[in-house]
Amino acid sequence: MTNATSTTAERGQLAGRREWTAFVVLLLPLLLVSMDISVLFFAIPSIDRDLAPSATQQLWIFDVYAFALAGLLITMGSLGDRIGRRKLLLLGAFAFSAASVATAYANSPEMLIAARALLGIGGATLMPSTMGLVRNMFRDERQRGRAVGIWSGAMAGGIALGSVLSGIMLEHFWWGSVFLINVPAMVLLLVLVPVLVPEFKDPNPGRFDLLSVPLSMGSVLPVIYGIKESAAHGLDVQNGLIIAAGLIVGRFFVRRQRGRADAMISRELFRDRRFGVGIGLNALAAFAMMGSSFFTTQYLQSVLGMDTLEAALWSLAPSLAVGAAAPTATAIAQRTDRARVVCAGFVIAAAGFAVLAVTGTDSLWLLLGGCAVMSCGIVTVMALVSDLALSTAPPEKASSAASLLETGQEFGGATGMALLGAVATAIYTADMPGSAPEVARKTLAGAVATGDGSLISIGREAFVHSMQYASVVGAALLLTGAVLAATLLRRAGAAEAAAHREPALTN
Repeated sequence: MTNATSTTAERGQLAGRREWTAFVVLLLPLLLVSMDISVLFFAIPSIDRDLAPSATQQLWIFDVYAFALAGLLITMGSLGDRIGRRKLLLLGAFAFSAASVATAYANSPEMLIAARALLGIGGATLMPSTMGLVRNMFRDERQRGRAVGIWSGAMAGGIALGSVLSGIMLEHFWWGSVFLINVPAMVLLLVLVPVLVPEFKDPNPGRFDLLSVPLSMGSVLPVIYGIKESAAHGLDVQNGLIIAAGLIVGRFFVRRQRGRADAMISRELFRDRRFGVGIGLNALAAFAMMGSSFFTTQYLQSVLGMDTLEAALWSLAPSLAVGAAAPTATAIAQRTDRARVVCAGFVIAAAGFAVLAVTGTDSLWLLLGGCAVMSCGIVTVMALVSDLALSTAPPEKASSAASLLETGQEFGGATGMALLGAVATAIYTADMPGSAPEVARKTLAGAVATGDGSLISIGREAFVHSMQYASVVGAALLLTGAVLAATLLRRAGAAEAAAHREPALTN
């Protein structure tokens, strides 16, 4: 087994065909984990008919995967650094395959929830392991930037692809088939990874801190759960207390990490200020990406009247532009100041929100154009700041660095849906007549369900109005992100340059 200093790329040579072939293989788990976030969109009606879950059980069937994934990212990132990223990736691929089969053949709501939780655990092993391996295989800055750019585009496309693929599968097979598509890809991963991907791990990892595992989960899960519940039902005392509990546990977790030599999150990661800045800016980009999805998918279905599969197919259109955005931005950043390109990415994404702010009730092409512009800007930011954070992290801590990036992304996405969703909901409710049924005043889907043509028309106008306001808020936040990127990236870069000059002066 090789260690963290064994590849040709690590000895200063460029990555060759073997590394790029391995990289293509590593995109498989990324696509599958991204797809499993959205793969249930079409399957729920069939699951309802076969398993008859309660309303609460249906929510957990949707959410438990994301909760398990988010709650264990930090733990699995640290574990990968200790036992080896390739080893953890293979264990995760096996677990993901087994959980996919269990999910496909679940015969009760409880079994389906448990299987989806196992899928989330498997996903948590795959994500930081694969990104950590990319950091280790591509030592050349230009090659690594190109690889991370492709990675970011694939992740964004995977979420859209999941809903479309599940819709196509359900046209011909039963609902469990949407999970069985994971199995052949994972088998291929299990066969090819040992042949193509070398092992990397921290040569001096220290002991694994078991107590930090429940502390990290107790920090992440309550906050994300509280934010998501607030997005769905509004911020009340209960959700506020849940978020506060997570923050309190988080304080204890951070104190423990600061006080231990073998901490789950090494202090070495934050010695370069650009690492923390990269995580923050990446979370802000995820905020915009997930926040916009709150109303764009509803627009296609409830305003334009598309069925779910048709809406999912149209939602793929912006992804075509995204595929080229990240590699192009990476190439530009390698020739000029990275901070400027990140700022430009935020401004482009804000322009996309501005386009959404002028959509009407029959503006399909305007909506798709705005989403394409916004997605290109967001993926540009995510690719560049992810590469920045990974490049500043010590190679032996690559999986831990990746897990923090992805956890920040989960927080940003949940907050985006909560904040922009709350703005949209408030405007929609205010615009609906007080005499309308309560179900119609809560959501546009509720107004459509009444079958009242006049009320549906009012609801569509109110929804578009609420989307316009939320888009203005989103654009303002992204422009703030551009200012933060210009300021923080340059300050962090200057501080790092000064830190490198000091030893030279003393010598």
